[in-house]
Amino acid sequence: MSPAFGAMEVEHYSKGVLLEPFVHQVGGHSCVFRFNDKTICKPLIQREHQFYETLPTEMRKFTPQYEGVVSVRFEEDADGNLCLIAYPLNGDHGNLQNLDNSDCEPKSKLLRWTNKKTMLLENEKIPKEWVRQHRKEEKMKSHKLEEEFEWLKKSEVLYYTVEKKGNVSSQFKHHNPWSMKCHQQQLQRMKENAKHRNQYKFILLENLTSRYEVPCVLDLKMGTRQHGDDASEEKKANQIRKCQQSTSAVIGVRVCGMQVYQAGTGQLMFMNKYHGRKLSVQGFKEALYQFFHNGKYLRRELFESVIKKLTELKSVLEKQESYRFYSSSLLIIYDGKERQEVAVDSDPEDLQDLSEESSDESAGAYAYKPAASTVDVRMIDFAHTTCKYYGEDSVVHEGQDTGYVFGLQNLIHIIKEKR
Repeated sequence: MSPAFGAMEVEHYSKGVLLEPFVHQVGGHSCVFRFNDKTICKPLIQREHQFYETLPTEMRKFTPQYEGVVSVRFEEDADGNLCLIAYPLNGDHGNLQNLDNSDCEPKSKLLRWTNKKTMLLENEKIPKEWVRQHRKEEKMKSHKLEEEFEWLKKSEVLYYTVEKKGNVSSQFKHHNPWSMKCHQQQLQRMKENAKHRNQYKFILLENLTSRYEVPCVLDLKMGTRQHGDDASEEKKANQIRKCQQSTSAVIGVRVCGMQVYQAGTGQLMFMNKYHGRKLSVQGFKEALYQFFHNGKYLRRELFESVIKKLTELKSVLEKQESYRFYSSSLLIIYDGKERQEVAVDSDPEDLQDLSEESSDESAGAYAYKPAASTVDVRMIDFAHTTCKYYGEDSVVHEGQDTGYVFGLQNLIHIIKEKR
């Protein structure tokens, strides 16, 4: 998707932000876009928006930071290429100016090329025929990429070898088939509705992957029930069937998507929700093992932090009166980039911090202690969340969300087994 716009369009877009696919989206069906390195955005759903605006203080550390609302519209060039532009809501330009846009390049290749092309034409240093040919070549590349993703999307579990040139993080941006699928579907829906509507509200949220060089992301659908109280009978029956035929009904959690970098082979591994639904409880445990294994060793140094965060979240949710997080997901994120291993002399005092297994596997006079890594645990997707404090819901629930808490309890138990 490489449209070429003229000087007028460049001037027009200077007041907005070009949205790009958020390449670390591994699950869900609502498309997520990159606003800048630290911020993502997604279509505003009133119930989810209400959740973020009324979020209990004790839950905020377990959800993305909410950063406001923007107006989004799409533009189409003569070749049918689409792009989305975010503008300040209701003409409030301070809304975008107050966000950290220092990394928003015209950083998109799209805008970089547009500016370059405009400058060249104005200086008449390059013939227009060259520009047309360049546009044609870019379009051919775009079609080739789309064909590749059509094939990739058919694979429920995909291993993709990262090219050796360049660093790993730079290779990440083109290789997630699920994010591209969601992106294409969202653009198509907006294009079809263009005659009736070409302005949408999107919410801005913290980009949870921004601090990781090579984000490894696990999307877990939580709870024993997925349908909201307002679901149609058909939707309700469909969601109940999915739960009964997956690990959701048995342990209150199932894999909804996964992205893992395997340092041992230099591959990216993707697992989508269709595969996650087919897993047995044992298969779920094996998938969890895959997520924490980098192809060389199990990232055991992450377990204590994950367990601690999950346990704290469980305690917080047990105290939330009336909330139901139907169809909500839980993300576990860590950095797949290999840390510098620290050689530790095999003197007993130096080895006491190492696990028993690490000590047994060490050879010669040295053992290796992995450098400290950070891991994040966050709840996302609240389109079907309900609570008695919302006021307008016809069904009012009492007490904690036992299905979600049940899933957390089992997840904690399974990870503890693998320590």
